[in-house]
Amino acid sequence: MRLLITGICGFVGSSMARELKERIEGLELLGIDNLSRPGSELNRQPLKAIGARLVHGDVRQPSDLECLPRGDWVIDAAANPSVLAGVTSQTSSRQLIETNLLGTVNVLEYCKRQASGLVLLSTSRVYSQARLAALPLESKDAAFAPRFAEVSEIGLSALGVREDFSTATPLSLYGAAKLASEILAQEYGSAFGFPVHVNRCGLLAGAGQFGKSDQGILSFWVHSYRDKRPLKYIGFGGSGHQVRDCLHPRDLAVLIDAQVRRPEKAGQVLNVGGGNENSLSLAQLSRWCARRYGPHPIGCDPAPRPFDIPWLVLDSRRAETAWNWRPSIRLESILDEIARHAEKHPEWLEVSAD
Repeated sequence: MRLLITGICGFVGSSMARELKERIEGLELLGIDNLSRPGSELNRQPLKAIGARLVHGDVRQPSDLECLPRGDWVIDAAANPSVLAGVTSQTSSRQLIETNLLGTVNVLEYCKRQASGLVLLSTSRVYSQARLAALPLESKDAAFAPRFAEVSEIGLSALGVREDFSTATPLSLYGAAKLASEILAQEYGSAFGFPVHVNRCGLLAGAGQFGKSDQGILSFWVHSYRDKRPLKYIGFGGSGHQVRDCLHPRDLAVLIDAQVRRPEKAGQVLNVGGGNENSLSLAQLSRWCARRYGPHPIGCDPAPRPFDIPWLVLDSRRAETAWNWRPSIRLESILDEIARHAEKHPEWLEVSAD
């Protein structure tokens, strides 16, 4: 089997490549990356060491995909992963759409031409930012939680957000581009007869992630806390009670391994997240860091930031039912892995900074 991974030198792409190489006998890995993310260059040699063939190219350029050999499957991990992409000075709205939507179109044209299957990595941020922000909340143990008895939202339960939760706008430019990519991917697969799996991923985290305040937040927080750099809670009263669930890319690779072996089961949209057991707030993360590294003052900025949400935990029971899949790497292990990486690489924030 030959897999083409777009964005292979990023954190998620490289992590999945290594895990899938171990899981699939005789796997041939082909990857394309434009190396635009600071730090991504560091993943080239480790990927070559496991036999991956790397192409320096950009999914925004159709011609960069036209010369690639056929992959049995494409895993589309090329994206700007920041929810603030397109609305800050670092990335224009056009750049965001060109990468996260038009790049998907170019990948779909490749799949059409080569009769390749597609695993599209989407995001939990396709769910309605407005509906999530409007949920009635209470705070327990320094973490927000919906008052579920007062909520009648379709697709929401104490286990989290299901796939049928509202995707009504506003989302964010990032979320809208990924939702449009999902729809186009399913339409292309139906029209041109190739299998498509859509995985809506929760917060992905682990050692070696390129952390910033708007993406890779767990890595950014642990590295910054250890280095005693300034940190602050943004929005929601400056409490740090906002909650997300997290997932290690190796657990995502376990599901993808199953999916590429069963093209006849393609077609479903799946949540792929850590769930309640792997969720925490920023305040709880600071508490974890304090136990490991001692006290460190955290500032606060109560002013809201665009597209931030107070709580988002994914209910991944559909993936469990369809694929017998559940995350196996627990939150404590993910945090410990990040911390050990931070201790070994104190220069990491500079390496991966813009």
